[in-house]
Amino acid sequence: MGFDDIDYQNRPVVAILNTWSELNTCHSHFRNRAEEVRRGILQSGGFPVEVPVMSLGEMLMKPTTMLYRNLLAMETEEVLRCHPVDAAVLMGGCDKTVPAMLMGAISADIPSIFLPAGPMLKARWKDVTLGSGSDVWKYWDERLAGQLCDRDWKGIENCLGRSAGTCMTMGTASTMACVTEAMGFTLPGAACVPAVVAEHSRVAVQTGRHAVEMAWQGTKPSTFLTAQSIDNGLMTSFAIGGSTNAIVHLIAIAGRLGIELTLDRFDELSRTTPVLADIRPGGRYLMEDFFDAGGLPAMLARMTGLLHVDCQTVNHITLGQQIEGAEVIGTEVIRSRENPVATAGGTCLLKGNLAPNGCVIKSLAAEPKLLTHRGKAVVFDDYPAMKTQVHDPDLDVDENSVLILRSAGPLGAPGFPEWGMLPIPKKLLQAGVRDMVRISDARMSGTSYGTCVLHIAPESAAGGPLALVQTGDEIEIDVPNRRIHWHISDEELKQRRAAYQPTLEQPERGYEKLYARHVSQADQGCDFDFLTGRSPGSEPKIF
Repeated sequence: MGFDDIDYQNRPVVAILNTWSELNTCHSHFRNRAEEVRRGILQSGGFPVEVPVMSLGEMLMKPTTMLYRNLLAMETEEVLRCHPVDAAVLMGGCDKTVPAMLMGAISADIPSIFLPAGPMLKARWKDVTLGSGSDVWKYWDERLAGQLCDRDWKGIENCLGRSAGTCMTMGTASTMACVTEAMGFTLPGAACVPAVVAEHSRVAVQTGRHAVEMAWQGTKPSTFLTAQSIDNGLMTSFAIGGSTNAIVHLIAIAGRLGIELTLDRFDELSRTTPVLADIRPGGRYLMEDFFDAGGLPAMLARMTGLLHVDCQTVNHITLGQQIEGAEVIGTEVIRSRENPVATAGGTCLLKGNLAPNGCVIKSLAAEPKLLTHRGKAVVFDDYPAMKTQVHDPDLDVDENSVLILRSAGPLGAPGFPEWGMLPIPKKLLQAGVRDMVRISDARMSGTSYGTCVLHIAPESAAGGPLALVQTGDEIEIDVPNRRIHWHISDEELKQRRAAYQPTLEQPERGYEKLYARHVSQADQGCDFDFLTGRSPGSEPKIF
């Protein structure tokens, strides 16, 4: 390879775990960023080694990248365990790459720092500012309703992804980047820097330099991540109006630390954390605006009375020291606690006889009048059935109906895909309906919106109550009181359960077989049962 002894002897070896791929549009700038990280490592006297790991790109992987989150987590852990490396820079961004790499690094427990991909630039179509994901759903509905021609649809399609980087709305990617920074796993301000501006290159170089310092000081995840760090991530996800997916990922991340994080803890913090970031899909602005307004450090500085500011970070200072002096420049984008986007509850946890172990709703992005609703169920047994039936003009459905999709959870799909924003029937779109209650054991994209109840647990494929619901049953949601209820008599429920015949087919080989045998339910983080908790005695060998 052309290295001389002096290149690596008595120098920290720093692995650059790069999730670049030509099938992952969010990471298309990572070739250059890896070289910039390398430059920073060399500047500080380290020896950089780039290691490609699995790239999880939301755009093209089917049925969902969530099926492979745990695979990347395992790969990250084993890559760090088996190679002679002293520290690592984790390069990720697109949704599942973030929690996967954190989970693996926490389990391997060697000095690691995360470099977020950053959001893409704001998009424009004619005189309209577009937000990726959110405007896809919005304008697709208008197209189905006959309000948008093919020419305009193609124009929007060609404008929407303006640059490299993750979705510029507060989707799962930006949510998890912000959560990661709040937990202390990145350099200050790294979560919001747009992917293609010069400052992102500077952050990459700085991250490489800091990784060398972490190697010398032995700054492992176990030295700074605590239950209070997880709480900081939780409160941040609520304050930014973040993706519901953060709930599943944070439970899994906490599990790798040996911390049991329950939905009750989410509900407790949700009730007391105001939404301060006015960002789509729950607000008006985009991630570039958030960055220009002061970014995450500025918002966190407005939350000092809520956060555990004494938590340590990868920067060898506390979170409080890290955000001290951060200035809010755009007061419309980053609101004060006296003038929040919402006083509390951007995401709410519901329980009831339809979801004994809980479910979630992003109330911030829902139609307010539907947050208390009772209607008759229209049930789709699986995703193909829904695709076939939902736009049938003869479907017995109206705006008060409750659309239900099952067989969409971790086992049922498989992989827990983002099918939870069920399409509104075409005939209702044409009548002017733009939101209705939708319930499923699926997830939904962080860029999605609407009155969508998600993550029903246990899922239908695991024998949860959702498997027994029939079209015509009455379903009630009461978000203010955190309640979901299926109106059915005990006798009828007993008869249906006795007649129920599971239809889940077990995978016969490979990773899917491993996944089906060991994945947990949504309320438990969907990690593998053999990977949760710390692994004492399994630290990497010293070479």
